[in-house]
Amino acid sequence: MGRPTPELPLLALLLLLPQALRGAPCPEPCRCPPDGALSCPGPRRNLSRLSLTYLPIKVIPSQAFRGLDEVVKILIQNTKNLVYIEPGAFTNLPRLKYLSICNTGIRKLPDVTKIFSSEINFILEICDNLHITTIPGNAFQGMNNESITLKLYGNGFEEIQSHAFNGTTLISLELKENAQLEKMHNGAFQGATGPSILDISSTKLQALPSYGLESIQTLIATSSYSLKKLPSREKFTNLLAATLTYPSHCCAFRNLPTKEQNFSFSIFENFSQQCESTARKPNNGTLYSASFAESELSGWDYDDGFCPHKTLRCAPEPDAFNPCEDIMGYDFLRVLIWLINILAIMGNVTVLFVLLTSHYKLTVPRFLMCNLSFADFCMGLYLLLIASVDSQTKGQYYNHAIDWQTGSGCSVAGFFTVFASELSVYTLTVITLERWHTITYAIQLDQKLRLRHAIPIMLGGWLFSTLIAMLPLVGVSNYRKVSICLPMDIETTLSQVYILTILILNVVAFFIICACYIKIYFAVQNPQLIATNKDTKIAKKMAVLIFTDFTCMAPISFFAISAAFKVPLITVTNSKVLLVLFYPVNSCANPFLYAIFTKAFRRDFFLLLSKFGCCKHRAELYRRKDFSAYTSKWKNGFTGSNKSSQPTLKLTTLHCQYTAVPDKT
Repeated sequence: MGRPTPELPLLALLLLLPQALRGAPCPEPCRCPPDGALSCPGPRRNLSRLSLTYLPIKVIPSQAFRGLDEVVKILIQNTKNLVYIEPGAFTNLPRLKYLSICNTGIRKLPDVTKIFSSEINFILEICDNLHITTIPGNAFQGMNNESITLKLYGNGFEEIQSHAFNGTTLISLELKENAQLEKMHNGAFQGATGPSILDISSTKLQALPSYGLESIQTLIATSSYSLKKLPSREKFTNLLAATLTYPSHCCAFRNLPTKEQNFSFSIFENFSQQCESTARKPNNGTLYSASFAESELSGWDYDDGFCPHKTLRCAPEPDAFNPCEDIMGYDFLRVLIWLINILAIMGNVTVLFVLLTSHYKLTVPRFLMCNLSFADFCMGLYLLLIASVDSQTKGQYYNHAIDWQTGSGCSVAGFFTVFASELSVYTLTVITLERWHTITYAIQLDQKLRLRHAIPIMLGGWLFSTLIAMLPLVGVSNYRKVSICLPMDIETTLSQVYILTILILNVVAFFIICACYIKIYFAVQNPQLIATNKDTKIAKKMAVLIFTDFTCMAPISFFAISAAFKVPLITVTNSKVLLVLFYPVNSCANPFLYAIFTKAFRRDFFLLLSKFGCCKHRAELYRRKDFSAYTSKWKNGFTGSNKSSQPTLKLTTLHCQYTAVPDKT
């Protein structure tokens, strides 16, 4: 026996193609003139099925099926030349149970209001008619007095008007794959009973009508990306199953009261309680009263007519990255995040204003402190955005999650936090290196770091921080994964490399700072060098300050690195505690520890206030101190120029201003 050749199916298809192009034969008793009007006069006994496919007709006129009292199914399919079905074309068809009008060229929803079918569960299928744009009001009234199923999928619908389904008892309404459907009027279901099943998958609907959702038991809305907000969950009083697009929407149906899930059974509360402990075993009439786990009851048969379903099934379920909770999962975090962001913004704005308006020369330490304050100010803006959105969406975040996480707001917040954190770490590292360099080369003035050197160094930091913050906006990880808008997406290898690179760079910066301060500590303890007691205190306090800053970042780095390797040791809910208590604390504390609590800053602050007529006496005291210090320094310099002495390390408080922790005085 020879093997069948693969050319045979292709040959058969080619033989059938001419017949398809010519069109199917016109069925009895119809007349189908090319580009003409269809006519199917009756009566016609024993005619239960009428298939009108691939016909050349252009119009189906009024009364086209008159007299076909026994027809059960009419199929009008794949008839592209058909552009118009006149009102009254389907009149008095009492036995009709199935009407399909698919893949035609009609531009208006056909009139089906005069069918007057008496069949139970009448099915109307209107599909793949790309030129129909509107479902008007009362479009199906009079079609059938019993229950009906509407399969209206794959059309060109753009709008469903008010009272569109008036006068119908809907079992199922399929609106799936109407890719242009954007608007469903709030009163679309007014005057209708049902539907029990609603399918709006793959549409552009932005909202569901708030009226008429009480009867829905099954809601299907997959790939409905424009539907970002659902009506209040109290509208879905009988909902038992939902298959949605976004996991956050399932949060709306969690802990829904049983009465709301099964409103029609609410008057039988006593019977419902009996159902909770009573089940009927398959093939056995004996009733068992006991408490069973849900898995143990999977094979048991409940009497659905008596016992209501207790659990609403919803998919997709919320994942670990988006649990069913508000942005700030705990109330105490709401209080703390407002406190911290206000302190961060106010403190850093104050530092920037005082430094930039000071009449003193802009030195390298001042310049670096300005950069650090700006970075911490950006972190405060991030916290303000998160806190504001949390306040606005409290208790209903599931309805705002998609708009927030996929919108520009979350992208802006994510950019701010990554830019701020990286610029802050970079600036802290540069400040430490500058202190180490100044102390190490204190007597070599030609080695001193000048402002012309610091500017390009910090420009590099700005470019680096901006690049790191921009990458999630162009597809390397993203800010949409979690409600707090951090780049936690590690699905791709590139995203993992991105996260690990940031964390490793931060760890490297930490070790650089530690190494520099160890050297600074030993430098001020060197017996060959003479350092004042004040200078030693400053160096030690700075070491404690920087070490404390990075110790606060250590928990975040540890848990983030473990998560980057897809071995998370902490949930998103608990990570929000780290976000508020550790992540931004430095941005809140830095302006106070580095500037506001220092004598130099207090001097500049009071001198600034004196310009507005405030604290003039205090400002005058600072001016006198500065003049005395300058006179003393000039005299010491003049007398010392004629004396030879061993190399001396002088870390004047004036030179180290804005880089020390507060003095006790």
